[in-house]
Amino acid sequence: MKAYYRAMQVPRPGVLELVQRKTPVPGAGEVLIEVEACGICGADAGDIEKADPALQPPRVPGHEVVGRIAALGSGVAPVWHIGQRVGVGRLGGHCKQCAQCRQGQFQLCRNQPFVGSTCDGGYAEMMLARETGLVSIPDELASEQAAPILCAGIATFNALKKCGAQAGDTVAVFGIGGLGHMALQYARRMGFKVVAIGRGDDIAADAMALGAHVYIDTDKEDAATALQAMGGAQAILATIGQSAAVSVLMNGLAPQGRLVVLGIGKDPLQVATGHLVSGERSVLGSITGTPYDNEKTLGFSVLAGVRPMIETLPLERAAEAYQRMKSGEVRFRMVLTMGDPH
Repeated sequence: MKAYYRAMQVPRPGVLELVQRKTPVPGAGEVLIEVEACGICGADAGDIEKADPALQPPRVPGHEVVGRIAALGSGVAPVWHIGQRVGVGRLGGHCKQCAQCRQGQFQLCRNQPFVGSTCDGGYAEMMLARETGLVSIPDELASEQAAPILCAGIATFNALKKCGAQAGDTVAVFGIGGLGHMALQYARRMGFKVVAIGRGDDIAADAMALGAHVYIDTDKEDAATALQAMGGAQAILATIGQSAAVSVLMNGLAPQGRLVVLGIGKDPLQVATGHLVSGERSVLGSITGTPYDNEKTLGFSVLAGVRPMIETLPLERAAEAYQRMKSGEVRFRMVLTMGDPH
């Protein structure tokens, strides 16, 4: 094992710098991962743009991490072994002690780190991780394919499982980006009538190819009216954080329909209580999920042929990859790959 490794850290808000760090030794209940790929997520923007300059050493972002176990700390369960390919998502491993853990609600653990935010993430060749946050990666998925599924994949897969729709029901996906392009694939393979809601003609062909039966262009028509003309959507997945647009779209829900919120916006969501009460409609938020949920998502992706559409760049070009993600031009996920920079 090499004594030093390369990492992209955030020394001040909005800045990524390539540094060398000494390879750490995993503590009790930890493993050291030799990273092979790390996805760049929209949520990374908060970790990078709002970085704390006083934090020393500066934080390493990235929470869609796939690699191989290089070293084991004491007390790690025998299910994990050196050389095994594993992943880590946004939730960095539950504590097993809080009230939520005692109820088996590990995704709601109050004492787990947020990878790339409260602990170092995967924009690096090496990364420490709690064993309770580890996800087993199927052999059928390349590391760069698996990485975005650990966040964008599980977020949309779990949201669809919670949405209350049954096979044949209309499910709308609002926002055809990093999350939305995964949601369309899962929704189609789950047997829903899939409606993609986006802005402009340029995304229409992609949306239909990814699994949509219908594409609604919000530049040309009111999405809520179009959904009601179809009888209303049993579920709407809001993958973007434009609260005003999401609020208006709620009028497209069928009676007893559910709005599932995935995108986090700065502004409050405006909800017409009469619309909720009269039609028994509901609004719920959905977090990513547990490592077990992640393994279910990966397994379904293999079984149903769901894959993220990705672009890759090497670690040393992380700043370029991050800016490309922010521009919205990437279709649809950026992934950093590790290896010899030469």
